[in-house]
This record gives sequence, C-alpha cells and structure tokens, in this order.
Amino acid sequence: MKPKSLIVFDMDGVIVDVSESYRDTVRQTARLFFKGAAAWEGLPNPLFSLADLARVKQSGGLNNDWDLTFLVINLLSTFVTQPIDGNEPDPWTRYRNIINRCNVADLAHFLTSSMQPITTLFKKKGHQKHAWISSMYIGDVGSGNIIKQIFQEIYLGKALFESTYGIRPKTYGDEGYINREKCIIKRSVLENLSKNHALAIATGRPRAEADYPLDFFDLRKYFTLIYTLDDCIKEEQKIYKAENRTVSLSKPNPFMLDAIAAQQKNKPLACYYVGDMPDDMIAASRSRAKFISVGTLTSSSEKDNLKKDLLTAGANHIIDDFDELQMIVD
Repeated sequence: MKPKSLIVFDMDGVIVDVSESYRDTVRQTARLFFKGAAAWEGLPNPLFSLADLARVKQSGGLNNDWDLTFLVINLLSTFVTQPIDGNEPDPWTRYRNIINRCNVADLAHFLTSSMQPITTLFKKKGHQKHAWISSMYIGDVGSGNIIKQIFQEIYLGKALFESTYGIRPKTYGDEGYINREKCIIKRSVLENLSKNHALAIATGRPRAEADYPLDFFDLRKYFTLIYTLDDCIKEEQKIYKAENRTVSLSKPNPFMLDAIAAQQKNKPLACYYVGDMPDDMIAASRSRAKFISVGTLTSSSEKDNLKKDLLTAGANHIIDDFDELQMIVD
C-alpha cells in the first residue's frame, strides 16, 4: 500500500526529551568554562533555570546548541573583566591563562540576584560577541574550539567522547548527559503512523548523536530516512567547492525537508513537519514541498510562551499530545 502522507519529525523536544541532556549541558558548559577564575566557587550551580534558557532558544536562529552555548557564555561575559589575551600557541594553555586572570564575582552576584538572568541579558545585549570568547569558538573539537569541546565532553561523557573523537577529555570525565535522555513519543504511536504513512527525521544533531537514541530506544525501524547536521555540512561543502560561496543549510533553512521529500518514491498526499521550535515552523513554511507545520508542546515547561512563539512563527497546528497528530494526518 502506498503511504498516504510524509511525516518528518524533529528529534530534540519531539522524539527525545533533552531538558536534562543538551539543555543542561549548555548551562554546565557555561559554568565549567569559567572554572579557574577568581570567585568561581561563588557561581550558583546551576547557573540559571532551564525555563530561562528556553526563552532565549525559542527566540530563533539557535537551532544548534553549540551556538546557543556560545551565545550564553558571551552574555555572561558581560560581567567579566576583559582579560589580557596572551600569545600562547597552544589553545588550551592560552584559554587557561586567560581564565586564570578573570574574576567572576560580579557575575555570581548578578546570577544570584536575578530571576531570569539569561533572558534579561539577551533582551539588553542580543547576539553580542566578545573577542576573547569568539577566539575560543574557532575550529572543532581537538583543534582549538574550547567551548565546543567542553560541551561534547559533558554531553557524551568520557567513554563516548574518547570513542567519538579519539582523544582524551580535558575538563570532564564523568558519565555523559546523553544518558539522561528520555523517549517522549510512544512506540505504539510511531508504529500506528508508520502503517499508513512514511516517517522520517530531520534533526540538527550530528549523525552519531542521532543514531545513539534511535538505537537505545529501538526507534530506527519506524523511519525510512534520517537527515542530520552531517548531511547539511556535506551539502554546504559541496556548494562551496562548486560555487565558492558559504551557505548555512541548518534550520530554518528547509534543505533537509526538501531533500527528504525529493526522495519519496511515491508523491505523498501531504507533507508534515513536527517540531518544537519556531525555526522548525519557519523551515516548513519555506519548503518547496509545502510542508504543513505541526508545533508540539509535549516536552515544554513553558507551554503558553512556546505556543505563542510557534504560532508567531507560522505553525499550522499545535499539539500537546501525539494522539492529536494521528487525527491531523488521518
């Protein structure tokens, strides 16, 4: 039987609850980044609430949690005296020398005296960048990107980090936050949907980090196609080589959605994209395949705010339960 419709799912916040994994990794990376600075022990742990962080992420353009972490550290650095940058060739030596000359007492006071510190700073400062923070977000893990490496060490944990990158962690050696993830959607829902529809995934995760929960929760069998950050990067490199121009194909760019739609053997009656962020809704609206956007509130602790943001971004439907998705697509 030909599938009726194509249903593409985002992963984080839709299939997998990442509040205690990716989201908590953001704030723990920000805290660990300043370790070694004077008054570091006075920083609250955690630095801020996940609801506070969610408000910033929902602002759009922050589909990548590495970029979100970079933004957060830049915002926090507003209260850190600009350190003297050294000329050490080794990026980790340079990073530690800089941090050792910082004082975070003012930052600690701000965090402990503000109800929504990240949201407050973001409204005042926006996407500001400090030169010394930017210099620590260049390259990749193992080649000088301090912020991304700290993030990956915390998220993956010692064993998975070493097997993924082939190097030892520099700052974190405990269990990875990836193991805190929980499956949101019931297998019975995916099984029922897959009987009549083609299911796929379009996620901003790297391939290895998308594979992990799909195998751990035994969900892979329900999806015919899985597009990840790796596919975006591969196509970006292809465009750069052919046309000598730099593009970003991550959401809200509809690249993954249109690529998945183009690979369907039989034209679906309709295409749906299920996501939990405004960028997901925007990607659907920009797609050539005319995806119908379905915003989900299932994993949000700020449902009213998220619903408003999703509708502003153009969501065609809003659901708070996956049984509602069944009714929409059927």
